Amino acid sequence: MLSALSNIYRIPELRQKITFTLIMFAIFRMGTHIPVPGVNPAVIEQLFSSGNLFGLLDLFSGGALSKFSIFAMSITPYINASIIIQLLTVVIPTLEQWSKEGQEGHKKTTQVTRYFTVALAFLQAIGMSIGLKDAILNPGIPSILVIAITLTAGTVFLMWVGEQMTAQGVGNGISLIIFAGIVAALPKNLEKIYRYLQAGTINAFNVVIFALIAVAMVVFVILIHQAHRRIPISYAKRVVGARAYGGHSSHIPLKVNQAGVIPIIFASSVLMFPVTVAQFVDIPWVKTVAGYFAWGTPLQTTLYALLILFFTYFYTAVTVKIPDMAENLKKYGGFIPGIRPGKPTEDYLDYVLTRITLAGAFFLAFIAILPNMVAGATNIEGVYFGGTALLIVVGVALDTMKQIEAMVVMRHYQGFMK
Repeated sequence: MLSALSNIYRIPELRQKITFTLIMFAIFRMGTHIPVPGVNPAVIEQLFSSGNLFGLLDLFSGGALSKFSIFAMSITPYINASIIIQLLTVVIPTLEQWSKEGQEGHKKTTQVTRYFTVALAFLQAIGMSIGLKDAILNPGIPSILVIAITLTAGTVFLMWVGEQMTAQGVGNGISLIIFAGIVAALPKNLEKIYRYLQAGTINAFNVVIFALIAVAMVVFVILIHQAHRRIPISYAKRVVGARAYGGHSSHIPLKVNQAGVIPIIFASSVLMFPVTVAQFVDIPWVKTVAGYFAWGTPLQTTLYALLILFFTYFYTAVTVKIPDMAENLKKYGGFIPGIRPGKPTEDYLDYVLTRITLAGAFFLAFIAILPNMVAGATNIEGVYFGGTALLIVVGVALDTMKQIEAMVVMRHYQGFMK
């Protein structure tokens, strides 16, 4: 394994890319410790110690939100903007046309996403500043504007860092920033488990059970992340002039988890809304309703799973265009053995995708409610494991390893993945 890893550093280009990525990680981590001016950190820490509402968001930001640093909003506005633009591609003809224009259309879409990110980040920063006005040293419009502009600038800077990492580093920069934030919380979680052991809240058996569940879930997530259904494709032989084209076989890989982590993000955003409102509104009936949606309650868990099932099918239907897939097969002389081209092929692909998506939807729902199950089985509270964080860490790690593996093999070295 060590000799295989050493192959990475024998390639100057790959060595430079990895070094650049590590430097960007260091800049991101330093930024999480730079506080926003005009805010009392003690009040923010008290808010986070009193509940777990923002715990998941703080996990994605690498602890920047609980410190209320310049990267408090992390890259979340950019992710939300990208998802919204992607969904609007279906209903806005201009965006749909850009999606078919290749690299040039992608540049236009990226530019619109950047502008939308700035607007979304500023609105979110204004909302955060107003919601956390008790932590502002000099409450007022000038202070709120300064804080909002600072938070927006932090998000825009992270967006730039992510794009630079994608262009000059290894892997997808935006995903790697979230990955770094989640991994950065690992020492803190281990320290928390150690303190539980010291206090006698848990015992060594609980820790062993937690570790076994963690390993089993990582393996399970890797298997589902890699799982796909191969649809066999045959191409008819065509003779053009003196040359023969086609006559070979291939396949279409349909992933079991086609929607990725997006359904969990959608579902959690919907269910967090009433709880978020109740945090800043002192109305008894609002707090009573929000209590039913508190994390871990039976109603919240049931709705969470159902919303994930719904959003998995919804997002898969939006992103995977079965009619276009069937039309392209017909155009290039491809067909599924035993299935006629055209509408029968479209119906068959839809039939297969609908059934494997059900397995993916149940997988996502199980992963999402996993933290509740782990906490109940081990009595280890406040340690985030499972759900969105686990999917992101495993998915980003696998994709980055594949990209490095491809670059190593391309230089005629033996890869490091067996």
